[in-house]
Amino acid sequence: MRFPDDVPVLTDDVVTLRAHTEADIDAVHTMCQDPEMQRWTTVPVPYRRENAVTFLTEIVPNGWRDGGMWAWAIEYDGRYAGTVDLRDGEGGVGEVGFAVAPDARGAGVMTRALKLVVRYAFDVLSWDRVIWRAFVGNWGSRRVAWKAGFRGLVVVPGGGRARGVRHDEWIATVGRDDELEPQGHWWAVPELEGDGIRLRAFRATDAKRVVEACNDELTQHWLAGLPSPYQLSDAEAFIESRKDNQASGEGVSWAIADTESDELIGCVSVFDMNNRIDKTLAEVGYWLHPEARGRGVMSTAVRLLVPQAFKPVEEGGFGRRRLVLFAAEGNTASARVAEVNGFTAAGVQRAAGPLRQGEYADIHCFDLLAADRA
Repeated sequence: MRFPDDVPVLTDDVVTLRAHTEADIDAVHTMCQDPEMQRWTTVPVPYRRENAVTFLTEIVPNGWRDGGMWAWAIEYDGRYAGTVDLRDGEGGVGEVGFAVAPDARGAGVMTRALKLVVRYAFDVLSWDRVIWRAFVGNWGSRRVAWKAGFRGLVVVPGGGRARGVRHDEWIATVGRDDELEPQGHWWAVPELEGDGIRLRAFRATDAKRVVEACNDELTQHWLAGLPSPYQLSDAEAFIESRKDNQASGEGVSWAIADTESDELIGCVSVFDMNNRIDKTLAEVGYWLHPEARGRGVMSTAVRLLVPQAFKPVEEGGFGRRRLVLFAAEGNTASARVAEVNGFTAAGVQRAAGPLRQGEYADIHCFDLLAADRA
């Protein structure tokens, strides 16, 4: 193909994909100074103007001429807003890559551009499947791929490489006959507040308090699966994993914080929302920092989340029909949280709850139906 003459213009009337020009050099150079761009992509660091010149005057044109990479400039609101490309395509399967300028993020620009090139791959290049890759932790890229219908996400340890360093990698795909629309839910963490506590998203700065709570003797006793001792790295991994639960639709965890200090005093979660048997079910789980016990904090936290769990998805809720809550025999404080919030005792699972030292406790099940609150 001749560059730029044969580069097709793709548009949805909001974003336009066109051939790159030398007029984009400064914009590409500026975009590639962004720390997030350098963190999550393979661009050279430091990124000099000559790198942008080489990319736009050699790499991009040669990709179109040789048929190994088809790269478009993304134009939005009258300006260069990023680059998106298709690569390979051997056997009817190829990859997509993209980068968006910082000043264009958050406006849905990349999702629109991605859908345009995926459709081009299927309709013009006759591909059967498109592959998306990103380093684990690149939540912006993962959300764009999710919104464009990519599915079947897997983690490949050490699957990615940038500047000689290996990184764990996310991979997902979309097929010719798949809808280019989100599959499942990517839950938000709504902020809820009442009676002196605030339920909010976890932050990296909460890690120290998570360590304190999860090293507590009582917490360790009832939550036998916690590492012992519980390290700062465990807390950091826990906080990061909350994002994955939201993105996969599995659940939502809130940090329980004091409204005055905003200091973390516990955690409450709604999870198992991808239950294979009942997609209207969710489980409630929680733990408290020892400083917060005996003040009714957890009863308040569960009271705040129940309406959110039962609220229809189209109204910003989680659309649950039934909530379940489990408390081990002897954990009267946990059982009390269920009882004061109107949960009904629904049976006992004998010797089903592992404790420390290889012991098992009976588990008491409580449930609450949306119909109970009608």
